[in-house]
Amino acid sequence: MRTIIGITDFEAPELDVYARLREPQLLHFGTDGSGIFIAESPRVIGRALDAGCVPVSFLAERRHVEGEARKILERCGDIPVYTAELDVLTRITGFRLTRGMLCAMRRPRPLTAEEACRGAARIAVLEHVVNPTNVGAVFRSAAALNIDAVLLTPDCSDPLYRRAARVSMGTVFQIPWAYMEEEVRWPDKGLALLAKLGFKTVAMALRDDTVDVDDPELLAQERLAIVLGTEGEGLEPGTIAGCDYTVRIPMAHGVDSLNVAAASAVAFWELGRKRGKGLCFTMED
Repeated sequence: MRTIIGITDFEAPELDVYARLREPQLLHFGTDGSGIFIAESPRVIGRALDAGCVPVSFLAERRHVEGEARKILERCGDIPVYTAELDVLTRITGFRLTRGMLCAMRRPRPLTAEEACRGAARIAVLEHVVNPTNVGAVFRSAAALNIDAVLLTPDCSDPLYRRAARVSMGTVFQIPWAYMEEEVRWPDKGLALLAKLGFKTVAMALRDDTVDVDDPELLAQERLAIVLGTEGEGLEPGTIAGCDYTVRIPMAHGVDSLNVAAASAVAFWELGRKRGKGLCFTMED
């Protein structure tokens, strides 16, 4: 039996996680400090549940409780469901909800880099990618284009931020990922760890001394780590120098580069395509 609670008091503390706490504050929220995250839309929430994430409460448009959200809610037992009309929810959250539904969920136990990479043949490594939209888009491309895991440097945006998870279409719950621990100093110790795990590293960079992204030697490598940096600054010089290969995507019409999300899709397609099974995702949000 679901517990349906109509919203009458905007200042109710139960709504803090949706209305007043910033996402960095949610990282260590709760009595044990393990944190929560906010998943948006039935598709994302469903994939989080499939991955074993534990729901705490829902915030949903009233009409969706017995509509689009019903199957999701039926999976969650007696979890509080706070409801109101869409305009009220928009006032509470400050944005228009995708498919009229949010869910506060407990953060899963973080993986180590070794755990995330176990059994992987192709992984992505994100360096200094702070835009959650780009992080989410990289995860979606990774899931669609045969990348087995994603590693992030400590200053990257959290893949469980609401926008990152939504843009990823919930694939952040399907692709193993981990932050490089602070003690695994990037790039020196991080690249050494990747080598220890058996990966050859590929720096995506705007340089002339590069190999083609479809180079047969690259495609023949059993384990590849594709290292991508933020748009504009690109990868750190030390990262490029420490990688086994440097790859540049050929550009036309005077365009100097792609943004990291677009570049990741090209690199993943070329370096993972011989392992693919024709996977695709729709553009539906």
